[in-house]
Amino acid sequence: MTIHEFGKENDKVMLLIHPSAVMWDYFEYVIPLLEKKYHLIVPALPGYDTLTGEDYTSVEDIADRLADWLIAHGHGEIECIYGCSMGGAIVLRILAERRIKAKNAVIDGGVTPYQLPWLVTRAIAVKDFLLIYAGKLGGMKLLQKAFASDEYTGDDLKYIVDVLHMMSAKTVWRTFESCNNFSMPEVIDASDVNMEYWFAEKEIGERKADMAYVRKHFPHCRFRRFHDIGHGGLAVCKPELFVKGITLICEGLGQGKG
Repeated sequence: MTIHEFGKENDKVMLLIHPSAVMWDYFEYVIPLLEKKYHLIVPALPGYDTLTGEDYTSVEDIADRLADWLIAHGHGEIECIYGCSMGGAIVLRILAERRIKAKNAVIDGGVTPYQLPWLVTRAIAVKDFLLIYAGKLGGMKLLQKAFASDEYTGDDLKYIVDVLHMMSAKTVWRTFESCNNFSMPEVIDASDVNMEYWFAEKEIGERKADMAYVRKHFPHCRFRRFHDIGHGGLAVCKPELFVKGITLICEGLGQGKG
């Protein structure tokens, strides 16, 4: 897992964790806007890191390794932690483990453990694996069906095709299996973290169970709805809005809604 850093001269540390089926350059549009004020730490997660060739491990392992790295580099307390989709799952695990202290947190369309029987969760993981692996084998045409939405341009889909070609079958499987079933502590207390759950209006149905989980285990979390955007699209399609939202949270002015 390669760690990329920007704005190292700044005191306030912000950790940005990317979703699946993309690489760390998912944040390429927001980095120039945030590095002027924050020390950005952007990991290239296992399975999505072209420099290491390592397969994806698990939400739990990655959360622990990120906490290890932050502590070893003197960042036991950070200003903000952000994660999208798969990255959101890792954020939730980090917050629950409390090995590091994050003053602020954003979970953007973050996935949570399924509250379903084991066999059902495995069946869902198999379905998701086959869908994505078909895109890996079939390329652009199959992905256009798999991601049938107006939020993806031809260039977006080509990028996903390139990432999928880089990903191993083991990474594809482990990504879905772990994100759907990662473990959390029995007792969770992140009440001292100023946190928001962001979601796109277009994904309300898909995120219903995830938001219910967050409401139950992180009852102080605020929810913020974004219009005219798809799942995980804020950092790529509306980077200025992304930066405004996360800056307001860090300044204590965030106002969730929706």
